[in-house]
Amino acid sequence: MLTAIIVEDMIDALQLLKSDLETRHPEIEVIDTAQSVVEAAKLLRKKQPDILFLDIMLGDGTGFDILEIFPDLKSKIIFVTASDEFAIRAFKFAAIDYVLKPYSYEELDLAVTRAKQQIQPNKERLNILKETLSAPEQKPDKISLHTLDKIIIVSLNDIIRCESDSNNTIFYLQDKRKIFVTKTLKYFADMLKSYDFIRIHQSHLVNLDYVSEFIKTDGGYLMLKNGENVPVSVRKKAEIIEVLDKMHR
Repeated sequence: MLTAIIVEDMIDALQLLKSDLETRHPEIEVIDTAQSVVEAAKLLRKKQPDILFLDIMLGDGTGFDILEIFPDLKSKIIFVTASDEFAIRAFKFAAIDYVLKPYSYEELDLAVTRAKQQIQPNKERLNILKETLSAPEQKPDKISLHTLDKIIIVSLNDIIRCESDSNNTIFYLQDKRKIFVTKTLKYFADMLKSYDFIRIHQSHLVNLDYVSEFIKTDGGYLMLKNGENVPVSVRKKAEIIEVLDKMHR
């Protein structure tokens, strides 16, 4: 039997999650609930559950305040957040799992399964999440990349380009490293499009900071500052020319 505590400031949402867990996951016993940072801190001083369902925004602070009070918390954390594109992007940058309110049963089941398997996110990944959530309009400094056996944190400015490899993505970094990540190029193209990364081809995503020039001959390709050439698809040519024109005005 696993134990759980739910920290959620909306009483209806709290009761619904508690009921859904009791119905769908009888292997999890909800031993207590809290509706604020203060309440949660009092509970966690007495007992730490196997799983902590943690709302991000609470009336008297945030879920991060609780994690700062208990830096050595052993509970597996399932973050619960309202549907918000900035919040979703922040969780993706930090490579941390979350459940969106309102959630589907499938999402809840998947989150519980992951929580049973996952290693706790380290402080650096939690900081990426916190900083990206607190300044959604700013370009994040770092991104967490899921490889087959670990999570690597890299600076966004060190990424030269990304290349599709079936349903995976290869990241090419300034220090010559290649990182094989188990997510699609589309996933990263959607995530990085606001931060000077542009999809120039079905198989290529490029950091505009590393573009040297656009060569129109030989079908069209970008010359990068590290000497690499990356092909531009026919349907992307006009968009690339427009973007590069704006950059050089």
